[in-house]
Amino acid sequence: MAQGRAPIIWAGAVMVIAATVLVASGRGPLPVFLVLTTLLITFLLIRESLQEVEAKPAEVDTKNALPIGFGRAMLERMPSALFVITRRGRVTYANQAALELLSNLRIGDHFANLFRAPDFVDAVNLALMEGESRQVSFTVLQDTKRYYEARVGLLPEGSDFGDSVHAIVQIEDRTTDKRAEDMRSDFIANASHELRTPLASILGYIETLRGHAKDDPEAREQFLEIMQKQAQRMQRLVEDLMSLSRIEMNEHVRPSTRCSINEIVADVVGSLRPLEDKHGVKIDLQIDQPFEVLGDRDQISQVFTNLIDNAMKYGAGAGPVTIKLQKDNPRFPGRIGVAVSDNGAGISREHLHRLTERFYRVSVAQSRNKGGTGLGLAIVKHIINRHGGALDIQSTLGKGSTFTVWLEPLPDSVTKNASAQLEVS
Repeated sequence: MAQGRAPIIWAGAVMVIAATVLVASGRGPLPVFLVLTTLLITFLLIRESLQEVEAKPAEVDTKNALPIGFGRAMLERMPSALFVITRRGRVTYANQAALELLSNLRIGDHFANLFRAPDFVDAVNLALMEGESRQVSFTVLQDTKRYYEARVGLLPEGSDFGDSVHAIVQIEDRTTDKRAEDMRSDFIANASHELRTPLASILGYIETLRGHAKDDPEAREQFLEIMQKQAQRMQRLVEDLMSLSRIEMNEHVRPSTRCSINEIVADVVGSLRPLEDKHGVKIDLQIDQPFEVLGDRDQISQVFTNLIDNAMKYGAGAGPVTIKLQKDNPRFPGRIGVAVSDNGAGISREHLHRLTERFYRVSVAQSRNKGGTGLGLAIVKHIINRHGGALDIQSTLGKGSTFTVWLEPLPDSVTKNASAQLEVS
């Protein structure tokens, strides 16, 4: 108490001395009033600053002051991110889930630095000012778009966190739920649109077979063959839609398994070799330096299966499909590229930026004739996004196309492989 009053006593003494000196020097009442007012304002500002500086260490140490027991253990082990905010907006406590969710969270920092989300900041401020609980949903653009839900409650005065009122905030990551909801809507819209044509075709041929073609064996075989192709097209479409939905569901979760890219590509090429004669094209595999990445082996295999299969279809009869490594590209620093090139008709520049959109086709008729669903490159894009990579597309009309998958290699795998090559040579 004495320490708290000392600055006030000193400030009062300074002002009395200043007033005495001014009066003794013959100054009028106005200069005396101005000087005393200035001293008073300066004192109040300094006192406020000292109080704020002194408050911060107390806020930082509040977590350590929280009693160790069942309550603290329960907060620490809660699966939801939970943190406590003082009336001044400083984070004074965060459980383990909050520290894992927010890598930039530091005890003592202002809560507005946690998310770039005005709705979240407004909700917390209103809860502290109006004394009412709040609930808010907001989005944050991190590596991908993330969806969060925050519940803001109030801790009463005299709690374990201090004598003043605090806000307690619970954060739930709703990204997976939101993606699932969006994907269900997209699936219904896209599936209904794309399935309409083959369904109408099949129904039309069924009606014909029941009518005047009922007793015509030749027409019946022709129509059944067409119906089979349309049914197979629907099957491929449903499979691709389901695959895309599963990939998008987990796109924000980075894989953590080591995968050898050269082994995956070699396996894909081996599985597609039987199609060389059908398409009249050979596969030329030129990957001479092995490297590994953190990835999902099945999904990476799906990427190169789609790209190589497309190159064989659209480059048929126009030279080999070449697969080789690309390095040291300033546009993709620290990454190694696997390029799949064909010598087909190529793609116009105005189409390149839209190739990875769902159901976008440069030529609808050509794509359908070759069994395409319009989803292959969309699947490729989302898988590469999940792996933190990039897809680069280069094409020239009449000269073919090159699709390059850029991935970040594991440093030790590149070093190890380089050393092995030196030993062999």
